[in-house]
Amino acid sequence: MNVPTPAAPPASPAARVSPASPAAPASPASLVPTAEQDALRDAVRAVLARHPGPAAWGPLTEGVGVAALAVPEEYGGLGCGPAETGVVMAELGRALSPVPYLGSAVLTVGALLAAGDRAALARHLPGLADGSVVGALAWAEDSPGGPGGWQSGDLVARARDTGSGPLLTGAKRYVLTGPDRPGLLLAFARAADTGRLGLYELTAPPAEFTVRATMDQTRPLASLTLDRTPARLLGADGAAVLDRVLDLACTALAAEQAGAAARALEVTVRHVKERVQFGRPIGSFQAVKHRLADLYAAVETARALALAAAAADAAPALAAAAAAACSEAFAHVAGEMIQLHGGIGITWEHEAHTFFKRAHGSTQLFGPPAAHRRRLATHLGYGPGGGVGAGGLMGL
Repeated sequence: MNVPTPAAPPASPAARVSPASPAAPASPASLVPTAEQDALRDAVRAVLARHPGPAAWGPLTEGVGVAALAVPEEYGGLGCGPAETGVVMAELGRALSPVPYLGSAVLTVGALLAAGDRAALARHLPGLADGSVVGALAWAEDSPGGPGGWQSGDLVARARDTGSGPLLTGAKRYVLTGPDRPGLLLAFARAADTGRLGLYELTAPPAEFTVRATMDQTRPLASLTLDRTPARLLGADGAAVLDRVLDLACTALAAEQAGAAARALEVTVRHVKERVQFGRPIGSFQAVKHRLADLYAAVETARALALAAAAADAAPALAAAAAAACSEAFAHVAGEMIQLHGGIGITWEHEAHTFFKRAHGSTQLFGPPAAHRRRLATHLGYGPGGGVGAGGLMGL
């Protein structure tokens, strides 16, 4: 990334972050945030403190420049990578923010870059980078084996070429969105004649787009119905695009989960220091100290894995490992948060239930931990074709 000259206007906090080398493997040094990443973290945290809820999107994109992080410089972005988007995701997780950063700045941008259609990149990335356009990726579909199918083999939506362009038919679920309909919609679908998966840009509104009421009210999710919806093919090798997007998604979500788990632990520690029972703070009891020590170990392990996956440019094995470990760590911390708060922890007036709902919703987003362990086993040479079943890795 080019260093701004003294004559240039002051850069946003995001613009001061230097992109890491995508080819560099994770090292102990790469797990320590740089001064620029610390500045980015502080800027994002300050904005989220001043602008709670969806109102944070404008200040985050216009003032901090978070939407531009993963966009190459030639398209108006900052040319950074998962390490920098992970900084933002961790802060969004701490605040349980509903802004559409994951769906737009990570998934949509990542899918466009993986597809590599230069006309589409020039057409869409500048608007995504400055936040004036919010994108969404229609990906998962209903799956008989679980809440949603995220693997390429789970997708059955069809693209039929009529001679004047593809028409998409199918139903998509769990679309990460904002409070309003996105300005750019991408979707995975299979060519009706060959069955090959491709990435498509919708050129007309879907037949139905509905933001659903979900258990986790802090993360807007939508479903959409495609009924001969006009589209444009962006990437013919959709399976490769999906694999890359899944790794980016898992890495970003792991950072969010690690950040949210850390915040949940902070709130819990503050409570046990203040709550008095039998004449002393409950945090002084040895049994409570032991539980908090276990939670601290879980949070730090999750944070280290999330940082390692981001530092390795969302490498498949590390992304899968981080997805499994961070999902379970956050769910564990959120459950213990409620237990250690006692009765107030299950009331609507307290924030504990919001962390609990986000934890269990995010555990299923992009696939459950067991699915990511199977992916990890495959990448490590176990499982199908590797001579050893994935069961030996279930304890990771």
